[in-house]
Amino acid sequence: MNRLLVLTILSSLLAVVIGFVAVPPEQALWLVMHGGYWLILATTVLAAWMIGGVVRSSLQGWRLDRTEIPALLAVPAGWILLMIHESFGFKILMDEIMLLGTSMSMHLDKLVQTPFRGHDIQGAYVIVEGVVDKRPYFFPFLLSVLHDLTGYRPENAFVLNAALGLVFLVLVYVVGRRLAGRTAAAVGVLLFAGLPLLGQNETGGGFELLNLVMITLTLWLGIRLVETREPRELSAFCLSGILLAQTRYESALFVLPVALTVLLVWWRERRLVLSWMLAFTPLLLLPVPLLQKVFQLRQGSWEMFSQPGAEQPFSPSYLIVNLAHSWAYFFDTTGGQPNSLLLSILGLLGLAFLLLHLIRTLPKLRDANPAVAATTIFCLGLLALFGLLMCYFWGKFDDPVITRLSLPVHLLFVLALWLVVPAFPAPNKAWRGLLVLCGIQLWAFSIPSMASHAYTMNYVHGREVAWRREFISQHPVRDYLVVDPSSIFWITNRISATAPFQAIYRKQALIFHRRNHSFSDIFVYQRFDVDEATGQLKLVKDFDVGPDYVLETVVETRLHPFTLSRISRVVDIKDGPAPAAAAPRPDPAVTPLTTEQKQKLKQAYWDSWLSNMP
Repeated sequence: MNRLLVLTILSSLLAVVIGFVAVPPEQALWLVMHGGYWLILATTVLAAWMIGGVVRSSLQGWRLDRTEIPALLAVPAGWILLMIHESFGFKILMDEIMLLGTSMSMHLDKLVQTPFRGHDIQGAYVIVEGVVDKRPYFFPFLLSVLHDLTGYRPENAFVLNAALGLVFLVLVYVVGRRLAGRTAAAVGVLLFAGLPLLGQNETGGGFELLNLVMITLTLWLGIRLVETREPRELSAFCLSGILLAQTRYESALFVLPVALTVLLVWWRERRLVLSWMLAFTPLLLLPVPLLQKVFQLRQGSWEMFSQPGAEQPFSPSYLIVNLAHSWAYFFDTTGGQPNSLLLSILGLLGLAFLLLHLIRTLPKLRDANPAVAATTIFCLGLLALFGLLMCYFWGKFDDPVITRLSLPVHLLFVLALWLVVPAFPAPNKAWRGLLVLCGIQLWAFSIPSMASHAYTMNYVHGREVAWRREFISQHPVRDYLVVDPSSIFWITNRISATAPFQAIYRKQALIFHRRNHSFSDIFVYQRFDVDEATGQLKLVKDFDVGPDYVLETVVETRLHPFTLSRISRVVDIKDGPAPAAAAPRPDPAVTPLTTEQKQKLKQAYWDSWLSNMP
């Protein structure tokens, strides 16, 4: 038996035992924290080496055709268009800040952990305590490398995503050209350039754009593998798939299209195409099952409390509701969603014909065009991903927190077009017509939508982050302490911070530090709900520091009709016994409002507020 085959089987068995059987959750997270950085470093270096070889091979003999320049210009034009109409900033509060915090720990200590306590100690910022976060850490790793090369700055997240935005559009062009020609590639680029959601992520700090890049890159490498069936392409493809699986939670699903593509190559060759990298692939995938054990240790990691009534993370019972919300997002015409109506319409039509394509192509996959065969397999993966998200308890695409999860579905829309339009009569005329429609969409709909930014008004937390950043810029000497439920935001900006419940139950510690002038100031960040009938402000529970803290307002703002945000200075802390040290918990006697009830109340308040405008 082939030695590589034996090694692949043994490494697979070992990976299954370590990842799913032998290592308990506590030890699994310890391994991720202390060894995860070095494993993903090795994987990334190997992947860069192998993928670089494939890129160099693909460019041999390539010459730029002057007639292709107009189509190629769609890439930089679309990239710039998306950036200039969006402001750089953290768009999704917890996800993006947690990723930044993990990158900070990977930069400073080479540990995969998110800091929860950190302080400036005589000019040096030290992370005192942290935990392994549930989020995959390929994006934080790349961000930490950028910190290593240029110095730590929170804004490096925006630099990385801006670069990834350009890489993604280049990959869209390359894959589109290979599947359907240069005009079709330009259409794909312009369809994404007209998608405000892509601009949001290109100028944000999340890992959604890296996920798109890795899906498209792995697809392109899959096409190369089916074309050449060489061990080098196989190694690059497998390593790219490993990194894709460590980009987002659900991206581990793409292990299946990767495996199916390898099986397709073996089927075509009528022999096993193996490589040393393939033999070690299962062991390099170990961080995926090990990190999943976060959910066993911390049940709250599913955040099911955010959607009252949800009893399990995934269930077919969520399907109908989520599909309705997906329709509300994809086909919104008010500008209140960062969608592209043209892309949604074309995508829906493309999906209908894609089903016919699958029925016709799958039985003949062995003899199909290599690009079509590999893309068809990845479309199956994207369809499975869409189905998984529709069975997710928080899979409502029109929710401002969840909208970003629809980006791979948009990629599926474009891939479907590339697969089915060439089968129509006169496809070149069809692509030219679509090119004109893309121009109309950009000028008449996408640019006005991005200019109005109506969809950014729906997520007050993102606007609060921007306001916090303004406060930091106005207080450049970062020798103060901030009390804020989102303490990690301040920590990632190298400012001492703690949460309100810690300030309550460790009141004596803050009295000590205030008496000894450990900090130039102690600030408290708070959010208030506005009562429509009385105009009174009601402090949101998580922001309450208790009656013993005497506060003086420093600055406040209305970032949303329903809320007021305030930063106050602590002018006194009343001494006395602290309450029993227990973190606040939701009152079980209070029945939480459903999402629909909340929406009705917000809409009623909004209508009243708007009607009373002078």
